[in-house]
Amino acid sequence: MMGAVVTRSQALHDQLALSHCRLGLGVGPNDVELVLRGLQTVALRYAAQDASTRRIAQWARGRREFARVLHPATPGSPGHEHWAAQCRAAAGLLTLAFDPAYEPDRIDRFVDDLRLFGIGWSWAGPMSLAVPYRPDSGRVGAYPGTLVRLSIGLEDPQDLIRDLEAALGRLGAP
Repeated sequence: MMGAVVTRSQALHDQLALSHCRLGLGVGPNDVELVLRGLQTVALRYAAQDASTRRIAQWARGRREFARVLHPATPGSPGHEHWAAQCRAAAGLLTLAFDPAYEPDRIDRFVDDLRLFGIGWSWAGPMSLAVPYRPDSGRVGAYPGTLVRLSIGLEDPQDLIRDLEAALGRLGAP
């Protein structure tokens, strides 16, 4: 991620410059080069990740292990109507709300059993990632059970589905 902070206020500029200096923030030329190179294909990557995520969400909706599948392009997801009125694409984030009968440690093992997914929070990259989290540990307390957040990368969606199926097979019944 890269961005800029712009202000007309000299006082705010001075505060930001001081914070920048104290925190040691800086962008190297190689970082800039990577961002500029990535901008050329961002639309293609976004479209591919959106299509793959929708396919995986549709597959997940048919699985008994999940109490809910949360993705804005999926009918029945919170905010879907609002999304549908204003958006055409939904990117690559997807949340699987596991049946509450599954214990959190089993969901952790499910994530560990995934072979094509890394574990991490860095969304929108080319590699798919998975992170388990407990709804009671943050602001998402409306969902009982354990959630797994997926960031779908550029791998073949059928390969990702097979990986999820294999990990679910090792998870077993609640």
